[in-house]
Amino acid sequence: MVNETTAQETAWAIASALPDPEIPALTIAELGILRSVELMEGVITVSITPTYSGCPATEMIKGDIETALRDAGFSAVAVRLIHSPAWTTDTLSAATLEKLRAEGIAPPHRGQAPHCPLCGSSAVEQIAAFGSTPCKSLWRCITCREPFDHFKCH
Repeated sequence: MVNETTAQETAWAIASALPDPEIPALTIAELGILRSVELMEGVITVSITPTYSGCPATEMIKGDIETALRDAGFSAVAVRLIHSPAWTTDTLSAATLEKLRAEGIAPPHRGQAPHCPLCGSSAVEQIAAFGSTPCKSLWRCITCREPFDHFKCH
């Protein structure tokens, strides 16, 4: 039988490698959605925090975690939502912000307009409050004329 620590570490490794359904270049761990993995009384319990209340990807993330862990041999899996502390873009690492930029998504910047992730220009205009997903807004670069998503600050 696998010990608790090994089971938790294995389950964490599996869950943390899952891509976010709306930004597949990032994992749910990189986005800070994955909060904890615990083994209690034979049940692997994974705690996640959605990026915002009502996030349409939450149910897909829960299903992806359950499927991945069951496929790895964990028979008893529970995924629970925790809302405190709330998820915030303030906790995103510099590496995660750079991955967003590399994907053509302007990373969140509190109190200032984004820079174009394609050419770096600060000459940008907002086209719509919502972009390809509700957690992003749609912008256009005045310099290179390309549209881009901006990950909103939360």
